[in-house]
Amino acid sequence: MFDKIYCAPMEGVTRSVFRREHHALFGGCDQYVTPFLAPSADGIFSEKELREVLPQACAGVPTVPQLLAGRAEYFLWAAKLMGELGYTQVDLNLGCPSGTVVAKHKGSGMLADPDGLDRFLHEVFEGLRGEPLQVSVKTRIGLEDKDNWLRLLAVFDRYPICLLTVHPRLRRQFYKGKPDWEAFSLAVQNSHLPLCYNGDIFTLEDARAVKARFPSVEQVMLGRGLVANPALAREIRGGPPLAAKELRQLHDGILEGYCACILGEVNVLHKMKELWNYWACLFPEDKKGVKALRKSRDLAGYRRAAEAILAAEPAQNAGFSPEIF
Repeated sequence: MFDKIYCAPMEGVTRSVFRREHHALFGGCDQYVTPFLAPSADGIFSEKELREVLPQACAGVPTVPQLLAGRAEYFLWAAKLMGELGYTQVDLNLGCPSGTVVAKHKGSGMLADPDGLDRFLHEVFEGLRGEPLQVSVKTRIGLEDKDNWLRLLAVFDRYPICLLTVHPRLRRQFYKGKPDWEAFSLAVQNSHLPLCYNGDIFTLEDARAVKARFPSVEQVMLGRGLVANPALAREIRGGPPLAAKELRQLHDGILEGYCACILGEVNVLHKMKELWNYWACLFPEDKKGVKALRKSRDLAGYRRAAEAILAAEPAQNAGFSPEIF
């Protein structure tokens, strides 16, 4: 159906622990884009940030670091550092809708000024001239409206961007409403860059609908749908649906990974419960069990609640829709 399938960056969710366990159990994804790193004037990443992109954390997992920067010089030093770590591609975040990010003219905040974005990209590609490093871009279609969308596409087309991933929503929508397929059509019609579609692919049927609407698009990025159904990429490639044993293995591997790298039970519980915001829709008949899990106060109680839920087979294509997130 699609030539390439990518795992989207999701802050706090698709961390290195998730990426390693998912890739080992399910495969299906050609690349995993990391949650963004935000370089700044001090020229230093914290140990926690680096732990997510160090080669030993991503061994065997096809990983692309994503960078969030409003100034070209910050992006350049971080990109070159990624090159020194062995990466051959970095991704520019032009999609983050967070208020604090937008206020600093980063992420989707950069979309309000196409001329400023043009200057930024010019500095970036001049600064990387001669470097064995490609740059991909993940973008929304605008900040408050899509009046600048064609101008933005023209800006992107001036540069050797290796992949343009479009999430066809405005920043003000965050993740609400339907993706704007007409705006994505404009990208298909007007851009010469390799395009990747991202947005509300929750089921195999959703993927088929995207392919039917955009038959020339060969690349898709899965985010919330892939976390909610870890076998989704495999299903799109013609493989089997999610099995209870696999979800249990994924759960246990991530839990062990978090226990090894996160200090304190409360912090581990917070991260695991965040994943259950997605996995809960796999067990629509067990609202009582999910409620007990969310109320657990320690790891022992959490483990008991999770084991009880995971003893059942996950529902297939049940409850997957943007409204549940």
